[in-house]
Amino acid sequence: MSRQALDELKRQIPLLDYLQAHDWRPARQLRRGRWMGLCPLHVDRQPSFLVDPNKSLFYCYGCGRGGDVIRFAELYHQVKFPQALAMLRQWRGLAPILHETASFYRMQLHRHGEAVAYLHQRGVRSPELIEHMRIGYAPGGCLRGWLTQLGYPLPALRQAGLATHVGYDAYQHRIVFPLEGNLYGRSLSASAPAHRFLPGAKGGLYLWEQVRRYPEVILVEGLFDYAVLWQAGFQNVTCSRGNHLNAHQFQQLCDGARTVYLTFDADANGSGQQAAQSLARRLREQGLAVRTVSLPEGHDPNSFFVQDGDARQFQSLLEAARP
Repeated sequence: MSRQALDELKRQIPLLDYLQAHDWRPARQLRRGRWMGLCPLHVDRQPSFLVDPNKSLFYCYGCGRGGDVIRFAELYHQVKFPQALAMLRQWRGLAPILHETASFYRMQLHRHGEAVAYLHQRGVRSPELIEHMRIGYAPGGCLRGWLTQLGYPLPALRQAGLATHVGYDAYQHRIVFPLEGNLYGRSLSASAPAHRFLPGAKGGLYLWEQVRRYPEVILVEGLFDYAVLWQAGFQNVTCSRGNHLNAHQFQQLCDGARTVYLTFDADANGSGQQAAQSLARRLREQGLAVRTVSLPEGHDPNSFFVQDGDARQFQSLLEAARP
């Protein structure tokens, strides 16, 4: 890319916007519109990350790294310069289309009784929870028309992963959860693959910025696990979408002193508990306190609550969690 093209890309993607889209939140404001916060590039316990929105530059007094939005993308995603440019170009086009898609799917949820019935079946009933998680429904066959009417061309839908190569909606008959730069779709049909994501990165821990200030954090595998716990009053819960954390998720868990309650599925083959034990060792090496929660055999947090478990019983499991 030419220098002019690079400058234009940086102009189109303000550093502060990109940081906030990746769950960074300022801790305090300084003079001349600058901000300080925890550094997202290393385990930071005191705000050391300076952002100057006017110059669209950052500098960390803890790890000594700094630069513009391209340099941040290189460091944050651990990629080379060309890959960082490609990711930024994709993000520039993806963010607005994902916002419109999530809004459209949210409008569809209460128009389809089968979607509401499925949520009830999974123990999700609270309107506050549905609003909090921005849950929607993809009926299929109508997203393409909506987005093209808004001015998004079909190639943009294909590139984002929202439409197949022949132009059909990629998400059909799925409960949809908006994520950081992605969408998770859970199929209502047993004949289709249960889980669907858009192409791209897994992203960080779910709604981490709303959880990171708690001294105790409950980590679960799935979004429906998160949903029933939040609905039951455990708002210090987050989700990794699987029992193997990526580097960014692990870094997030280690960004402060806290106790982590690992509440992974009690799989019959023991895979969930094995993953929990492995993760517990790694977290303890970083100085965190860790407790492993033992669910009844064959259960995950979602099924525990669906099958008549309640907040008091789950609290007892937390209190009995072993170090």
